Amino acid sequence: MPEKNNSKDLLIETASRLFRLRGYYGVGLKDILAESGIPKGSLYHYFPDGKEQLAIAAIEYTKEIVINEIQELFGEIEDPINAFQIHLDHLSEIIVNSKNIGFPIGTIAGETHSTSEPIRIACQLAFAEWQAIYQKKLLQSGYDKEKATDLGITVNLMIEGAILLSLTSKSNKPLEVAKKHITILLSKD
Repeated sequence: MPEKNNSKDLLIETASRLFRLRGYYGVGLKDILAESGIPKGSLYHYFPDGKEQLAIAAIEYTKEIVINEIQELFGEIEDPINAFQIHLDHLSEIIVNSKNIGFPIGTIAGETHSTSEPIRIACQLAFAEWQAIYQKKLLQSGYDKEKATDLGITVNLMIEGAILLSLTSKSNKPLEVAKKHITILLSKD
């Protein structure tokens, strides 16, 4: 039995990585099978609905990785401005130091929002959970609920936009600008 779970995990990890690099429509099931070395029958055993079901699992996998990283960082750093600055520094480092990186939630969301309702919902839930972590950090830091909610959304859209611009410009400058303006936005008067 453990082997089957490892096969499923390997399929999800491989799909996540390939979607990150090439997007949803740039990756076929044959690519995922070839890269993972998993037989076709196993793929359909775990994901009987095929690519869309596997993409949702990849989105959830990535969402959890990001949640764990953010929660660990936010748990270590009390000050919200410092926590967000370090979070953006980390993202900037990833983009600068990795030649083959992308962010599957944003990529898949942009590609499939009008063609796959289940994938759109999975992406929306990922974004909502990230925003909730940001909101929680701000609530713990004394922001009122409405402001923390609005800032959670605003910070998330700034980060997601900065990631996209950084990837397309092959520069961490957009993340640096986002870091600067998130700091200003979160500064209490």
